[in-house]
Amino acid sequence: MAPSPITRLRRICLALPDAEEIETWETPTFRIRGKIFALVQDDAVWLKAPKGSQEILLEAAPDRFFRPPYLGHKGWVGMRLAGAVDWAEVTALVRRSFSLVAPRRIAATVAQDRAASAV
Repeated sequence: MAPSPITRLRRICLALPDAEEIETWETPTFRIRGKIFALVQDDAVWLKAPKGSQEILLEAAPDRFFRPPYLGHKGWVGMRLAGAVDWAEVTALVRRSFSLVAPRRIAATVAQDRAASAV
């Protein structure tokens, strides 16, 4: 049996350096040094996105992406995890969110890993 979407997301998040899972507001949140980089809500994950990315994602795929309440005004993006999910895309967006909130030294190691795997 395939793992649940939340189980798959958990594996992606916790594979990042120093990442931890903390339940907050009765839902899993994933953090680096106390800062949230991914938040699970219902069948979706909310992620920090680079400036301008939210609009691009919402326009390109409104069936997959949405502006989450509470954090959407800060540029965060929601990604639905129900149905057909592109897990490579989820991984890339989680890693980007992590890199935006992680200390620079840790974020740099993730960027190096990403560059090495692209070769």
